[in-house]
This record gives sequence, C-alpha cells and structure tokens, in this order.
Amino acid sequence: FGVVSLISLCLASWNISRQQRSLEVIAPAAGDWRQSPSQRCRSEGGLLPRGPIQRLQRQYRCHNSLESAANPVGERLGKRAGETVWMEFGRLAKTLPDSVNLGQGYPDWDPPEFVRQSASEAISLGYNQYTRTQGHPDLVQVLAARYSSHFNRQVDPNSEIAVTVGCSQALYLALTALLQPQDEVLLIEPFFDLYLGQVKLAGGKPVSVPLSLNEEGKWNLDLQKLESAITPRTKALILNTPHNPTGKVFSLEEMEGIAAVLRRHPQVSVISDEVYKYIINTRDDEQKTETANGLHVASPPKQHVHFASLPGMWERTVTCSSAGKTFSITGWQVGWLVGPRDFVSRVHDLLPHVQFCAPTPMQHALAQVLADADKPFNEFDTYYAWLRDMYQAKRRLLVSGLERGGFEPTNGEGGFFVMADAKRLLPLVPQSYLDEAAARDKARDFAVCRWLAEEYGIVTIPGSPFFSSEAMEQLEKADRCLVRLAFCKRDEVLHHACERLGKLGDALAAAGLDETVGGSSLLDSGSVVVSEQTL
Repeated sequence: FGVVSLISLCLASWNISRQQRSLEVIAPAAGDWRQSPSQRCRSEGGLLPRGPIQRLQRQYRCHNSLESAANPVGERLGKRAGETVWMEFGRLAKTLPDSVNLGQGYPDWDPPEFVRQSASEAISLGYNQYTRTQGHPDLVQVLAARYSSHFNRQVDPNSEIAVTVGCSQALYLALTALLQPQDEVLLIEPFFDLYLGQVKLAGGKPVSVPLSLNEEGKWNLDLQKLESAITPRTKALILNTPHNPTGKVFSLEEMEGIAAVLRRHPQVSVISDEVYKYIINTRDDEQKTETANGLHVASPPKQHVHFASLPGMWERTVTCSSAGKTFSITGWQVGWLVGPRDFVSRVHDLLPHVQFCAPTPMQHALAQVLADADKPFNEFDTYYAWLRDMYQAKRRLLVSGLERGGFEPTNGEGGFFVMADAKRLLPLVPQSYLDEAAARDKARDFAVCRWLAEEYGIVTIPGSPFFSSEAMEQLEKADRCLVRLAFCKRDEVLHHACERLGKLGDALAAAGLDETVGGSSLLDSGSVVVSEQTL
C-alpha cells in the first residue's frame, strides 16, 4: 500500500482505539469492535458510532465492491482477456519432459561477450540509481547519432527520443499519446497479438488489413485494400517490418506505395515497429564475399527501410525499437521511440506517470554496445553481418526439417520466425485433440500444436492468435492451418527438432500422406473490422 497508506491505517487504528475506550454503550457480541473490520461490517447488531470507524467501514465496503465490480480490462480486451497463448504453451513446454520449445521468440543462448562486459562495467562504474526519465544521456546521444544517419536528418537527442521499458511499452505509450476513444488503428494481418490488446486498452478500435499468401508462399500487401480500410476515424497504421509472425520484409517499393496512400489521408499517422531490423536473412543463392583483410561481408538481398526516412513521412511517423532481439538480451527491457518533437513531448509527459526510468545500468551499457556492434566480430566486418549470417543458417536448418515433417513453410526474409502450414498433418491428429480445441472455442491449429507438443515434444505457437476471427474462418475455408515456429535457438536444439520432425514425415509416409500439396490464396477478402464479439 505504500508509506502513506500505512500511516493512514495506523492513524485510523489509533482513533478507533480512542473511540472504543470512550464508548458508553457496549455493542452486542456480534458487533464487538474488537472484531476485524470485515466481521464488523457483516454483523447485524451493535452500535455504529460516527467518525473514524464509519470511515474505515466505508473503506472496507469499497474493497468489497472492487472484488465484485465489472472488469474494465476484460471488457476492453474481450475474448483476448485472461491467459495468453504464450502463457499456455510456455507452461506446456515446462511441464513436458524433454520438449523442444520453438514457441516463444527469445534466444536460448547468452549474449556476446562484449555485451555482457558492457553490462558488468556499467554496474561497476556506479550506474545503479535513477537516471533521466526520458532516457539516459549517453544512450539518447548514441541513438540520435544513429537515427540521424538512418533518416538523413538531424534527430535531437533530448526532444525527439524517449527511452522506454522495452519496445512493448514504447508502442503502448505511442498509442496512448495518439488515440482518442474509438479512433481506428490499422493492423496488417496477421499481426503480433500484442497490438490488438494495446489498441483496445488505449481506447482505439482495431481494423485489420490482410496480407495475401500466394501459391509460392509469399506474403503480399494489397494497397487498394489498405486504402479501402481508411475512414475519417482512422488515426494510425501499425507497420511492422521485418514482420512478426510471417518474416516478411517490406521492400522500398512497397513502403513507397504505403506512403503514397497515406499522403491522400493526412489524418493517418504511422507507428513503425522495427525491433527485427537487423535480422534480415540472406537467401540461399547469395554468396558471401571476403575482403582483403579476411573479413566476411554478407549483404542481404533486401535492406531494411525506415518508413520515417521516406519523403514527407518523418512528420507523421513514430519509430519504435529495442535492443533485445538484436543482442539476445530480451530481459534487459530497454526500448525507445523516435519521432517529431511535438509528438515525443506527449510521451515525455506520460513517462513520469508510468515509471521513473528504464533500468539505468542497462541503458548505460547499451550505449557502449551499439558502438561496439559496428566493429569486426567473429570474422565478419560487423556484428550485424554475423547476426544475419547466423540466422540465415538457422532458418535454413529449420525449414528443411519442416519440409521433411510435412509442413509447408511460407517465405520469410527477416526476423526469427517461420510461419508454416500444417494442413497435411491434420489427418494424423486424434479427434480428441480437435474436440478439446472446439470445446474451448479454439481453432484447429490449437489442436495441432497441442498434439505436436504432447506426442512429439515439439512446442509451437498456433497461428490463430495472429488473426481476427473472420480471417480464421477464411483460413479454414482455404484449408490452411498455420503455426509459428521460432528458430532463435541453439543449433543442437534445432537439430533435435528436425529429428522429431523427421518422425512426423515417417508417420505421414506410413499413412500414405507424404505427397506434395500445393498452396492456395489466403485472405482474399477486404479489410475486417475487429470487434469485441469476434475476439
């Protein structure tokens, strides 16, 4: 309750004791003032004197009313309230012996030595107390220099950057600073389910704009559908590239197309989620080159495009990112947002009412980490080049295992997730799993994922939490059953997963189900308004 509340309770208790001693009429046993306040409030007899006792009674009744009051969080989140898919399958991974967890997206290895060393030095140097609420001075200076280069404009470290507790908080504060009640926010579907909950909690109304999935497994955005989803109430578009869960990297041409649409709708701002921007996977046909000094240079076929760098987009874009995915430090929880001064000032106003500051030692360490990452690392010209090469190999390994196990992986060029179609496995799934999912009002992908976990020890994430209910109906009509898998795991873990996927392939072959099945179009309808009833 805090010191102030404790003092208030002590004063109330002292006043009650004084008033007890001064009472001339003694209450019946059922209403004895030596009973607890809860017993006293429930008693039918006894004297109800005025003063501190009545105030305490009213306080207690308020506590009771909190227990029975309507739940505004549940009302806002709708069917997404309560246990999340991450909680359910994270718990499942812990309870199953020898399971291979490809569900949650966090690396299962320690960060590089230069990252750990920076954290240790920050603590040793005494950066252990509060720092500037809007961002540690050393970190915002480094971020300003980097984003000035990214955006080809000068970014002010003190007025155009805010440091937050992870990128998730940066996203939520951006929405809170932007939205009025019932403002609409466009979500490119499938979407990271966090967006849906945050839009609702910030008072907004999510509207989905579907990606299409062609026969080659490539995800595409229809700009006409994007524009048709915009209404006078549309306030923002959340743009995520590289995209979670698909791994799609929006090209410069696609970004320019989005910008062209938004120029016709000046009321729409962009919240650009760029946490995976340094994890752009090179393709199999790309060759690494070796420089004269023996360093490997691996340039990806697609480069990350900062939406705010496009002509006229800085003024209407807030860029959100973090270091967790890039440096395998998801527990550090240091994120940031970068944007126009007028907008960032709103976030600066919010920050003191949310927390005093993001962790000081982690912020100080990160300022040094960002500088060190541009230096040669493990025979590559930079840490970032090594990172791309490492994740390319891991993705290739997992995709080969998925294909052997009967999955149809979709194309992904960035991030560390694979979205794969498990429809060929459905005939192998016992009816009991499908019945259980239906009884919980879950799609059949939940049945497939629980079956994979419990029967094969492979923990994955169902695709349905990334889609609206309307989109899931279209998925099932198209005979799709999508699941998401993370390949940010040690090679031995991925090899173990591939061995188990091989057993799935054997089971398909034994059942005569190992023939190749072609893809089909996905989510070809227009935008879908995501409602409380459907979610």
